[in-house]
Amino acid sequence: MAIEQVTGETPPSTPPPSTPSSTTAKAAPLGSSVIPIVNKLQDIFAQLGSQSSIALPQVAVVGSQSSGKSSVLEALVGRDFLPRGNDICTRRPLVLQLVQTKSRSNGGSDDEWGEFRHLPENTRIYDFSEIRREIEAETNRLVGGNKNVADKQIRLTIHSPNVLDITLVDLPGITKVPVGDQPSDIEARIRTMILSYIKLDTCLILAVTPANTDLANSDALQIASNADPDGHRTIGVITKLDIMDKGTDARNLLLGNVVPLRLGYVGVVNRCQEDILLNRTIKEALVAEEKFFRSRPAYHGLADRVGIPQLAKKLNQILVQHIKVLLPDLKSRISNALVATAKEHQSYGEITESRAGQGALLLNFLSKYCEAYSSLLEGKSEEMSTSELSGGARIHYIFQSIFVKSLEEVDPCEDLTDDDIRTAIQNATGPRSALFVPDVPFEVLVRRQISRLLDPSLQCARFIFDELIKISHRCMMNELQRFPVLRKRMDEVIGDFLREGLEPSEAMIGDIIDMEMDYINTSHPNFIGGTKAVEVAMQHVKSSRIPHPVARPKETVEPDRTSSSASQVKSRSFLGRQANGIVADQVVVSADAEKAAPAANASDTRWGIPSIFRGGDTRAVTKDNLLNKPYSEAVEDMSQNLSMIYLKEPPAVLRPSETHSEQEAVEIQITKLLLKSYYDIVRKNIEDSVPKAIMHFLVNHTKRELHNVFIKKLYRENLFEEMLQEPEEIAGKRKRTQETLHVLQQAYRTLDELPLEADSVSAGMSKHQELLTSSKYSTSSSYSASASTTRRSRRGGDQHQNGYGY
Repeated sequence: MAIEQVTGETPPSTPPPSTPSSTTAKAAPLGSSVIPIVNKLQDIFAQLGSQSSIALPQVAVVGSQSSGKSSVLEALVGRDFLPRGNDICTRRPLVLQLVQTKSRSNGGSDDEWGEFRHLPENTRIYDFSEIRREIEAETNRLVGGNKNVADKQIRLTIHSPNVLDITLVDLPGITKVPVGDQPSDIEARIRTMILSYIKLDTCLILAVTPANTDLANSDALQIASNADPDGHRTIGVITKLDIMDKGTDARNLLLGNVVPLRLGYVGVVNRCQEDILLNRTIKEALVAEEKFFRSRPAYHGLADRVGIPQLAKKLNQILVQHIKVLLPDLKSRISNALVATAKEHQSYGEITESRAGQGALLLNFLSKYCEAYSSLLEGKSEEMSTSELSGGARIHYIFQSIFVKSLEEVDPCEDLTDDDIRTAIQNATGPRSALFVPDVPFEVLVRRQISRLLDPSLQCARFIFDELIKISHRCMMNELQRFPVLRKRMDEVIGDFLREGLEPSEAMIGDIIDMEMDYINTSHPNFIGGTKAVEVAMQHVKSSRIPHPVARPKETVEPDRTSSSASQVKSRSFLGRQANGIVADQVVVSADAEKAAPAANASDTRWGIPSIFRGGDTRAVTKDNLLNKPYSEAVEDMSQNLSMIYLKEPPAVLRPSETHSEQEAVEIQITKLLLKSYYDIVRKNIEDSVPKAIMHFLVNHTKRELHNVFIKKLYRENLFEEMLQEPEEIAGKRKRTQETLHVLQQAYRTLDELPLEADSVSAGMSKHQELLTSSKYSTSSSYSASASTTRRSRRGGDQHQNGYGY
């Protein structure tokens, strides 16, 4: 709550009690200028109900149940018009607008009347008992007759020459224990309802507390402190001063010595239940109140802090200054809301029922959509994003940062091992051993690598297709929200059209890859060529050559045998490249037979086949037998005694040997160099050709032909009514925005009726600021100033005009 209390000089908003007539003369023009404007604005915005987002200046009356809120309001009006009882009486917020009117010459009862907002316009009720019954009936209509509460307002305007221009909101009293059909959380609900009003900076708080309760425990001050912790908007009202214990008074409370408030307190005397039962009028009660304060010395010198007339003037002036401070900002907020609502209403468009109007509307939608589509692609959209890439910029990013970069990171030989290349070279030589590196393996391998470029190229086309679909969705204007059927049909048409453009793009990409595979252009100027490749390969092999130590045999080998074996190996290498480089798992002759051959048998050795005979011990016998038998028998015996040579079947899969010669290393390196060189040429061609194909067949084609396709597929007279059919939700939104727009226009024109000059606004702001920030004076000086003012007031003889001069 507040930390500061105005106790010395009378605040700027509180007139000195010595000149009440002059104050009234000044207050009435202020009230008649700005408060009626705000009242009119409240009536205007009441048409929107809870949908209104504009908070208007008002005074909310809060307090606990039976704290005397209703009596204060009736005293301000001067008439009995509120429901009364021992239980909760105010069960719906009552917005009470007091409008001061000029008194007629006859002074009859027709000078005062009330008007309810929920009744037909210009329905005046002159009988205030009827006003009470209407409040009760309207309350029961919504919440029933068994004490429940609701937050929907009842709006009542009272016109009378006996009131000052004030707008108050009477809120349900804070209760602790639920009664009747009230919910168990009735206290929380009422507090939430009250806070929804008083938490707004535009709302002044009139906190009502009975004098026979502890002010420190006041529910009204406690909830007001939650919404207004600095106390800039809270005015305290101490009621029932006449029923305090004998010997006690509320002087310290009114001076703010117990719970300080920046805007101070006002003490009043309520009518008791006996007065109500005896039908004593408000005027009689005001006279009794005046006598009470005159008869109590404790309240002498507090003329500006006691009495219903003083409360009315204080409320009027504080509210006027509050409104004058808020009006410039209020006008700005209404202006901004007017622009936003007009834009929203425009987005819903107008209802068109004629075929010609529907055709023109549809054609306009299609044209605007195609323009938006082209603008997004070309980067000319008015709604250009500064936080992310969009439209054509995303397409460029896909081409350069995803497609091209991905291809450049690919190594053409990453999935080719040296054995793969050696196998390809050997397969290309056939049954012979080639003297030079054949062309066929290079072409086979490079085609295989080129074919790998097809998938990323097709993926790139698919990415661009997806981006175009996203762009088409972004082009959907707000106006199309009201026509879901048209929007769906447009989505279908552009989706089909983009798919039609994707097919030739993918076909062209396939043709580009096939063209590169069908003709391997080794004459390309950027191709490394065979001579250069051989030179580089030889240098690479020599630089990577590592000498190997020669292993010595453990056993002695005959010189002639060793030289013979070496010559045989050399011969096989020259003629057949080590049996064509194939290592087979078979043995030509029996190793055991070769080991078993006797070294001393010279006659057998010269035949050269000592290892293919079996039974070396019987060779001499066999030779003698052959010489002594006829030729036919000798041949037959020889065939029986010769050992058979068996070959193992070749494996199902033959692979090159694990080791390879220097010549094979050179051939592998040459093939790699040729592959990389030609792959780089093809990759650059693909990086250039694929984006061109996508742009031609997909992007630019759709941009050029989209409008024609829309006209062909959608601009048909028999489809107008179906596609331009609005859902009920859109029609309801248009109706609500139209109503809001009408209300805001009324409010803006109403504010124009009160042109505020810059100096008057600044003066009002300075006065209000002075009121809120005035420093705290001592109680003694306050009493002295008030007492001297009272004495001057008595000498002036005007103490009975709109205030008390005691």
